[in-house]
Amino acid sequence: ARGFWLVRRGATTTSSPRRPIRGLLLRLLVLALLPVNNAMAWRSSGSTNANLIANLKRNGLLKNPAVEAAMLAVDRCFYAPENPYQDSPQPIGHEVTISAPHMHAMCLEALAGHLRPGMSALDVGSGTGYLTACMALMVGPTGKVCGIEHVPELVASSKKNVANDGKQGLLDSGNMVLQAGDGRLGMPSYAPFDAIHVGAAAPTLPKALVEQLKPGGRLVIPVGTFSQELLQVDKGADGKTSTKSLTGVRYVPLTDLNSQVKGSRF
Repeated sequence: ARGFWLVRRGATTTSSPRRPIRGLLLRLLVLALLPVNNAMAWRSSGSTNANLIANLKRNGLLKNPAVEAAMLAVDRCFYAPENPYQDSPQPIGHEVTISAPHMHAMCLEALAGHLRPGMSALDVGSGTGYLTACMALMVGPTGKVCGIEHVPELVASSKKNVANDGKQGLLDSGNMVLQAGDGRLGMPSYAPFDAIHVGAAAPTLPKALVEQLKPGGRLVIPVGTFSQELLQVDKGADGKTSTKSLTGVRYVPLTDLNSQVKGSRF
């Protein structure tokens, strides 16, 4: 989903007679790549957080009451410095974007049954802390959500974002943990998890994340290089996993900090 932002922005710039046609073709390509059930996603932008959530719901992207309540409670204006209520990825610095609201909604919907009160979750690539905060509200005070992000500056700013959103209590209580580290390795000291969300595309399923999933748990992760799918990985009571493709997506790659700083994530 994050990669679409770059294509769409590129399609809006025209400075030669050929570029309007090229821009139109790029827009058509974006629409062709969007899954059918996401066709309305780009029309969900709002003027306020409540308006954004209402539009996501109207367009069929929000169905679970717990997901809706969490996204209403966590105001994106504290987590996205630019265009917080626009339904598209937005830059947050350090060569990173915050995912589009419709992708956050889709992932939370897929994980909702594994984010019930008292459960534990991991958010890989926690960025601004937005989705981590939503997950923490869903698991409640008896649950625990860990966010891991390999850019230390983003971890520091994400904690400030949570505090500015009036949710310092999530951090003070230990209900929500934000740490710097390589998310591809998970967070073994807090594992196993009922739910794991990954916010960047891995070339293949990371073994460490699958291992840190509880029996009965669910992992939602984009997988692939140019051609990517949002996968739902469920671990059975016997430890065996089953995989289901939810939709085609375009995310930036899940990589190491050095590669990201050099700009290879784009």
